Amino acid sequence: MADSIVVLDGYTLNPGDLSWDELRKLGKVTVHDRTPQDQILKRAAGAPCLLTNKTPLSAATIAQLPALKYVGVLATGYNVVDIAAAKQRGIAVTNVPTYGTDTVAQHAASLLLELARHTSAHACAVAEGKWAGSEWCLPVAPIVELTGKTLGIVGLGRIGLAFARIAQAMGMTIIAHDAMQLPPEKRDGVTLTYRSLDELFAESDAISLHCPLTPQTKHVVNAAHLSTMKPTAWIINTSRGPLIDEPALAAALKNGKIAGAALDVLDVEPPTADNPLLRAPNCIITAHIAWYAREARQRLLATVVENLAAFQAGKPQNVVNA
Repeated sequence: MADSIVVLDGYTLNPGDLSWDELRKLGKVTVHDRTPQDQILKRAAGAPCLLTNKTPLSAATIAQLPALKYVGVLATGYNVVDIAAAKQRGIAVTNVPTYGTDTVAQHAASLLLELARHTSAHACAVAEGKWAGSEWCLPVAPIVELTGKTLGIVGLGRIGLAFARIAQAMGMTIIAHDAMQLPPEKRDGVTLTYRSLDELFAESDAISLHCPLTPQTKHVVNAAHLSTMKPTAWIINTSRGPLIDEPALAAALKNGKIAGAALDVLDVEPPTADNPLLRAPNCIITAHIAWYAREARQRLLATVVENLAAFQAGKPQNVVNA
């Protein structure tokens, strides 16, 4: 009998523009767009294979699912699953370690360009009729050329390197801080120099965060580091929200300590109404969409299917609790 496969929250990955057909080849599939907390046990009961994105599977929940053998996380981060409890039960938990390198790097680039050129503000001015009857050239916000400016990258993994290549192509000088300093031949053609965190914050015209969230990187953007930045500098974050001390960043923006910030992630998502960054000047926020290109979601789904097929074949891959 084919395995029962329950997708607890498939909507974010696949709102309807992708197909679950390849997954259906591996068993009887039930897809739920979202699963509220009080429905998890009911929907997961009896299924040996669960797929989840943000629906939590706590130790208490896992203990009440005796048929469970496999959990596939529809993302890279797997903190929604108690992996220790799963391991104790012999339940394999897998993730998708890489699928959005280029799309996230390109979103970071779009945020950088928006900070530099204020394209949306200029387009809105035209749409509001401000150009009609005005001068032939109507600047409504400062425009900054990126050539020759210094980009500081915190975290030089796949996405950090991909963004560095884009910025280098625009004529920017790249400096980086990374826990593991890659040798030159591993930098994929990017010319850069390493800096300490203090040096990077002081020297950069723009800083982009691409590091994982760890106890060492939490609030790496804090009041102390912000105080050393150039008043013309920008912060970009497409990685993890808690990398930034949000009240400190909001204060720096309000007081003109830095020129702007562009964020795709926040400490709490969706944000609470009292998040100070929602009201901070010169702060662009997008709703955790850097990864969301259809191409990237298709790659993610393909790896989800490959992970489950490998588990069923007795050769599990991308296991995070081995």
